[in-house]
This record gives sequence, C-alpha cells and structure tokens, in this order.
Amino acid sequence: MASLKLEDKVILVTGGNRGIGAAIVALLQELGSKVAYTYRSNCDAQQGALAIQADVTDKAAMEAVAEQVEEKLGPIYGVVANAGITSDNFFPKLTTEDWDAVIDTNLKGVYNTLTPVIPKMYERTEGSVVCISSISGERGNLGQTNYAASKAAVIGFAKSLAREAARYGVRINAVSPGFIETDMVKSVPDKVKERIVSEIPFRRFGKPEEVAWAVAFLLSPVASSYITGEVLRVNGAHYT
Repeated sequence: MASLKLEDKVILVTGGNRGIGAAIVALLQELGSKVAYTYRSNCDAQQGALAIQADVTDKAAMEAVAEQVEEKLGPIYGVVANAGITSDNFFPKLTTEDWDAVIDTNLKGVYNTLTPVIPKMYERTEGSVVCISSISGERGNLGQTNYAASKAAVIGFAKSLAREAARYGVRINAVSPGFIETDMVKSVPDKVKERIVSEIPFRRFGKPEEVAWAVAFLLSPVASSYITGEVLRVNGAHYT
C-alpha cells in the first residue's frame, strides 16, 4: 500500500494542543510519526505524543524544546509552525499590546521555533517545514490588520527560506487555511458565520482534519519531494 513515508519521522508541532494543531498531531501519529508538540496552557496530553509546555515567543524556551525533542525522540525531520493567536479590533482601536502580542506569537514565534532546528537540518541534508498561514494573510480581513500582517509575513518568510534551504535538501512550505471549524470560528456570531458560508463555494467551513492532510502531504519525503516555497490553500475556493 502507498505510504507518505512519515513512519518514525520525528516531527515537532507548535500549538498542538487544540484546533488545527491537535488535528495535525493526531494524524501524524496515525501515520506513524514520532510527534512532539508545544502548548502554552490548558493541555490534555494526546496519546503517544511528547507534550512540552513552552511559549513560542520565548527564544530560549524554544531552544530547550528542540534539544528535548532530539534527546527523547531523535533528530527532528519535520516542523509544523502552527502556534498562533488573534487579538482582533478595527485599526483605530488596535492597541500596541494587541499588535505586539499577535506579531510576537505568529511571526517571531516561527523564527524562534526554527532557529535551533534549521542548522541541524542543513547538516543532515534532510527536513521539511510547514508554516501555517491563513486566508487573512492572503486577502485581508476586517478587524485583523495585526493577524493578517503576521500571516502574510509567514508566507514571505517561507518563500524566502525555501530558496536558501533548497541547496541543503530542506523544504519549506506554507498551508493557508480558510475558515475552519475550530473554537476560534465557533465564537463568531451566527449571522456572520452565515454570511461567510454564503461566500464559500463549498457552502461549509473546513474541518481541522482537512488541513492536517495538507500538512502531512507537504511533510512527506515522497509525496511532495519536489515542492518547496509553495502555499497550499485549504479554503473551499473561498479565495483562489
């Protein structure tokens, strides 16, 4: 039977305790990967995964995470930079604290996560990174200038690092989810959700598992071995 060849691959997922992150962790475990994930708070440990409490905004903490994962599970093959937050408001009401919190987590957090990992991937001439962006980072969204800016920057980051990393056999890609059935979307008022669904050709929100499969495809050393610097949209044709 065909396989994504992710069996026994050590993969680190940030923000893997809920929503899309939890779905990614669960699927990678089903595919036989050795999965470690970070969480900032409120974690129910997932079967078989190595759960590590750490804040991606803390560079030293993420260096310690990489060291712990390699010590307990082995060399890191894959990273899914998924940790992210929102702090929405219309721009005139957006505080400096709102701006900094989102940029520090969603963008600087990716830098902090990959800084201790990428050099080792280069040395081993193997590795795959998937950064989780968003439809908001591609088309913008009301009340999300901070979030959209961070997610657009993640795409630029992935495309640029892909060009640097290719010579070492390391691939960097991004997945850009649309509106997905997570706690973040559930908090949206019903009338707003109805309007959003009416704009999606599939007439429904996506499922976390659908994003997880896109991530697994891009992590795979066989299914996507010649793909790097790409953005894979998972949005039901909401934005193309």
